[in-house]
Amino acid sequence: MDDQQFDVIIIGGSFSGMAAALTLGRSLRHVLIIDNGEPCNKCSPHAHNFPTHDGRSPGEIAAMAKKDVEKYDTIQFLKGWVQSAQCSGQHIEVTLDNGKIFRSSKLLLATGIKDKLLPIEGLAECWGISVLHCPYCHGYEVRGKRTGILANDEGTYDLAVLISHWTNDLSIYTNGKAVFTAAQLQKLKDNNIPVIESEIEKLEHDQGMIRHIVFKDGTKSALEAIYTRTILQEHSAIAASLGCAFTDTGYIQVDAGQRTIVKNVYASGDNCSHTRTLANAVTTGTVAGMAINKDLIDEKF
Repeated sequence: MDDQQFDVIIIGGSFSGMAAALTLGRSLRHVLIIDNGEPCNKCSPHAHNFPTHDGRSPGEIAAMAKKDVEKYDTIQFLKGWVQSAQCSGQHIEVTLDNGKIFRSSKLLLATGIKDKLLPIEGLAECWGISVLHCPYCHGYEVRGKRTGILANDEGTYDLAVLISHWTNDLSIYTNGKAVFTAAQLQKLKDNNIPVIESEIEKLEHDQGMIRHIVFKDGTKSALEAIYTRTILQEHSAIAASLGCAFTDTGYIQVDAGQRTIVKNVYASGDNCSHTRTLANAVTTGTVAGMAINKDLIDEKF
């Protein structure tokens, strides 16, 4: 497979990458999917809000999707890490960390994002299990439970308003002096949402299921679920190295066809959309696949 020319190389073989590959395979395109096998949802035991697969594990859904994609003999999978990519004339050249080089006419970045968690003991062990990021993905399962929000930024108030729909037993843990305005604090008080500013020592949990927040003063607060705001980072630096533009919130800038500002380079999935759901990843991947195929046709017609 070394030095083989492809119509499209897709970096990232999770849901968005496979959706694009499926569209391209059905469009008779020769596609190489390069993936390192480390999806961002690997810690989540269940995926939700995805019709026909609600409640299955992300890994199980991904395995089923891969079987569908593998039916098309113009698609190849390669496990690896892309070290660099560069535009060379009308082609893209992709180099892996083992030195192997592959070339294509188009490049799709389905690289996803990664979450930078607060350095609190126990938080990483609970991530995706009882420490959550999205009520649309997990809110139903923890509805009515004793729930916390671990955050302290300008978006925390809006998150609290949203989460309050799923539970009447909600508290906000700011891990230091809260940044709410006086009007926001009063509104939270009116809705029986306490704001706890005590500094956090750790999370007590049982195999990822949170039991208590333990504060540095020795006190505890019993909880069954926590929503937290993470710092989002691009999983790969390839987009930046190619000269792609980014939005003010750090996502790859794309048009309606998932095209970046760099010719022949596209992006789909979590790296270019704040809507972190399987359904959105599949949607943007499918759109990218359709746009790539149409662009290839237009260039030759």
